[in-house]
Amino acid sequence: MKRVFLLGLLCCSFFSAWTQTKVSGKVLDTQGEPIAFANVLFTNTTEGTITDENGRFYLESEERYFRLSVSFLGYSLQEIELVKAVTYEMEIRLEESTQALKEVIVYTGKQSKKNNPAIDLLRKIWKNKKVNGLRKYPYYQYDKYEKIQFDLNSIDSSMANSRMFRGMEFIFDDLDTSRITGKTYLPFFLNEVSERVYGNNPLGKERVDVRGNKNSGFEGNQAITAFVEDLYSDYNIYDNYLKFFDKSFTSPLSRTGVDVYNYVLNDSAFIDNKWCYNIVYYPRRKNELTFKGDFWVNDSTYAIKKINLAVTKSANINWVKEIYIAQEFEVLNDSVFLLKRDYMLSDFSFSKKEDARGIYGKRTTVYDNYQFNQKKPDEFYKKQSDPYDPRLFNRDSTFWANARLEQLNKDEVGIFTLLDTLNTVPKFKTYYNLVSILGSGYIEVDKWNLDIGDVYSTFGNNQAEGIRLRVGGRTYFGQNDTWRLEGYTAYGFKDDKFKHGFSAKVLLDRKQRLILSAGNRRDIEQLGLSLTSTQDVLGRSIASSAIVTVGNNNRLTNINLSTFNLEWQPVKNFRVRVGSTFRSLSSALPDEFSLDYVDPEAPGGVSSSLQQMDLNTTLIYTPGRRTIGYGVEPITIDDPFPTFLVNYSKGVSGFLGSDFNYERVQLSITQPWQIGGFGRLTSTLELGKTYGEVPLGLLSVIPGNQTVFSLYKTFPNLDFYEFVTDTYATLHLEHNFNGRLFSRLPFLRKLNLREIVGFRAAWGELSQGNIALSAPTNIPLQAPSDRPYWEYSFGVGNIFKIFRLDFNFRGNYLDNPDARRFGVTGSFGFSF
Repeated sequence: MKRVFLLGLLCCSFFSAWTQTKVSGKVLDTQGEPIAFANVLFTNTTEGTITDENGRFYLESEERYFRLSVSFLGYSLQEIELVKAVTYEMEIRLEESTQALKEVIVYTGKQSKKNNPAIDLLRKIWKNKKVNGLRKYPYYQYDKYEKIQFDLNSIDSSMANSRMFRGMEFIFDDLDTSRITGKTYLPFFLNEVSERVYGNNPLGKERVDVRGNKNSGFEGNQAITAFVEDLYSDYNIYDNYLKFFDKSFTSPLSRTGVDVYNYVLNDSAFIDNKWCYNIVYYPRRKNELTFKGDFWVNDSTYAIKKINLAVTKSANINWVKEIYIAQEFEVLNDSVFLLKRDYMLSDFSFSKKEDARGIYGKRTTVYDNYQFNQKKPDEFYKKQSDPYDPRLFNRDSTFWANARLEQLNKDEVGIFTLLDTLNTVPKFKTYYNLVSILGSGYIEVDKWNLDIGDVYSTFGNNQAEGIRLRVGGRTYFGQNDTWRLEGYTAYGFKDDKFKHGFSAKVLLDRKQRLILSAGNRRDIEQLGLSLTSTQDVLGRSIASSAIVTVGNNNRLTNINLSTFNLEWQPVKNFRVRVGSTFRSLSSALPDEFSLDYVDPEAPGGVSSSLQQMDLNTTLIYTPGRRTIGYGVEPITIDDPFPTFLVNYSKGVSGFLGSDFNYERVQLSITQPWQIGGFGRLTSTLELGKTYGEVPLGLLSVIPGNQTVFSLYKTFPNLDFYEFVTDTYATLHLEHNFNGRLFSRLPFLRKLNLREIVGFRAAWGELSQGNIALSAPTNIPLQAPSDRPYWEYSFGVGNIFKIFRLDFNFRGNYLDNPDARRFGVTGSFGFSF
C-alpha cells in the first residue's frame, strides 16, 4: 500500500511539473550587451514579464507553453521553442530591426511626446479615473481576505548544511521556487485576516469589520505585526504617488508620469472578452523611486484590467532588492472594473547582488462579494468593530475554509506544522530570543513574567555622575497586559549616588482606553532639551548621558519627580490626560550652574532648591495614528501622522511646600507633508506663555543641543539655557529629498545619498520680573525678543546606508558669549 501511495505521489509530482512552464535567462544584443526592459511573453498569451536593468528575466506559468516571444523596440522579434517545461539560464540575442515601425510612434529620452499614442491613452486614464471602480456608487461593501508571508530565500546546500541550522535540517525538506524571481525559498511566517468593508462615498467614511485573524510563526509578537502593517499599507494605483517603506514612488498612472517614465504602446488583445491595449513603461533616469512594467487598459472605459510594477534595482531604497506588484481587476456590468486580486512581493537583503540571501515578504489580497447601493445609517460608520476581540484569534478550521477567498498552497499550509515543530527546538528559541532582544531591548524571563532592560540604557556618562550604570525591568505576562510595573536603578561612580525610577500603569476600561498611571523618579537630568516639562519617570535624554559633548556641558539638574495621571480616549486618536506632578529641582553642579532664586523667607534671601506642585490637562490628537494591541501599552505603527497638542498647567503654591503660583498654556503642531516625488517635509510649530513670576527652573528654555547627535526640535548651535523665555514661538522645518537631487548628478548617483535641508527659528520674551526673581550667577538670562533667532542646515543621509551628517549654521546672535557659528551633528539608524 505504501508503494502504491508513493507511486501516486510521484505521478502527481510529474504531472504538476509537466503542466507548468518555467523559464529564466538573459536578453542581449548582438554585441553581448544586456537589453533592459525587453518584453518576454509566452507566445500568443498575455502572460509575460520584462527584463531588469541587467537584461535578466524569470517567467513562470501554471500552464504548459511551447514557445517564448522576446521583443524590444528597434529589434526584431525573436521566438524560441521550449523543448522542456523548465528551461533556465537561457541566452537570447536580439538583432536590430531594419523595418520602420508605422503603427506606433515611439520616443526615448527627452524627445517629443506629442505623437505618442501611449500618452494619449494615459490622458484618457487620468480623465476617467475618478469615475472608475468603487467611486461609481454612493454605497459599497465587499469581503477582503489578506495573507502576508515571510520566507527565507536563496536557499542552497551550503546554507542547509551550515552549523547555524544544525539540528534543524528538517526545515529544508519542503522548498519551492518563486514564480517571480526563480529563487528557492523557505516559508516561516504567515498571517491571515478576513474582513468585511463598508463604505459611504458621499460622507467619505469607511468601516472595516475584522472577522478573523490567524497568525503562524512568532504568534502574538505585536512588534513584528506592527512592522508588517507598516510595510504593507494599502495603496491605489490611480494615485499619483504610491507609498511603500515610508517612501513615495511615482505611479506609472500619475499625471507627472510623463516626466518620469517612457511609455510605449506595445500590443492589443481581448482579456475576458474586453478589448485592451498593452502599454510598457520604464524609467527615464536611474536612482529615482520609480517602477518598470506594463499594464492593460480597456479601450472604452479606460480602466486598468491588469498592471505589473517592479521597482528598478537602481532605486534609492535600502535593504530592499526587489519589489514586484501585480493587480487584476474584474468587470462588473460590462463597464465597472473592480479590484479582484493584489499581489506584492518584496525581496529584503543587505545587498542587491543577484545571489545575495535575504527574506521575501509577500502580501496577497483578494476582494470578492461586492455589493452596492445598500445604504447604512450614518451612525453605523461611527461604531467601529473591535479588531482585538479574543474570539477573532480563535476561529476554527470551518470558519477559515469559508473565509479564505484564495486557498492556501502546500507551502503555506506547511508553515503551521513547521513552526509548531521549530518551537520545540532549543537552538531556534535561542535565535528567536536574540532577535527579540535586539528589537525590543529587553531580555525575557518567562518563568518570572519579567523583562530585564532596557539593555540600551545600561551605560552612560556625564560631568556630574561620571560613568553611570543602570539596570531595570518590567512585568510582562503578555503584550496585551492590562497592567504593568516598570522600574530601574542606576549608580554614578563620580558622585557615588544611587538613582531610581518607578512607574505603574493600569487599564481601567479597554474601549474608552481609560488608563491610570503613577510614578516617581529621582535622578540627574539635562533639562531644557524640550519646551514642555518632563513627566517621564523612566526615560532619559541622550544629552544626560552623551559621551561626547560640544562646549562646557555642565548645566545638569537633580530632579525628584512624582506623577499621577488619568488618561482617557473618548474618540479614536483623541486623548485627554489630567493629572499632577510634584518636582524638586536643584543644580547637580552648583559650583558651575545655578538654579538659585530670590526667596525672602530663606536664609540669606536666596533658595538653591525648588519644590513645585502642578496640575496638568493635556489634549492630544493624532489623526491617522494606527496601533497594534489592546493592552495598557499598545504598539504604535511607525507611520508618520500629524500630532496636535494643547497643554495647560496650573502651579499651586503652599501644598506640600510648593513654592509658586502660575499658569502656563502651550500649543504644539507637528505635521508631515508628502511633497509628491520630492520627498517629505516635517514641520513643527510650538507656542507657549507663562502667566505669573517664576524662577529659572520653571521658565521655558529654547532647546539647545550640545551633543554630537542630530535631534529634531532642538537648535544644534545653541548651548543649553542660552535663551530663556516666559513667552515663546518656535518653528522647525526639515525636508528630506530622498535623493531626488543627487540622482541627477552622475558622480553621486551610484552612492544613493539623500539630501536633507533644515530651517529653525525661535522668538521669545522674558519679563523683568522673572529676570529679577532668578539669581543665577554664572549664566545670563536672555530671550530672542529683539529679533527671532534662526539657524539653517544642510545634511547628507544614507551614508553607507546607516549614517547621516548635518552641517549646521547659526544665522544671528553671533555676538553671544561662546556663540557657535557652525557645527556638525550626526545620527545613525536603519531606514529604507
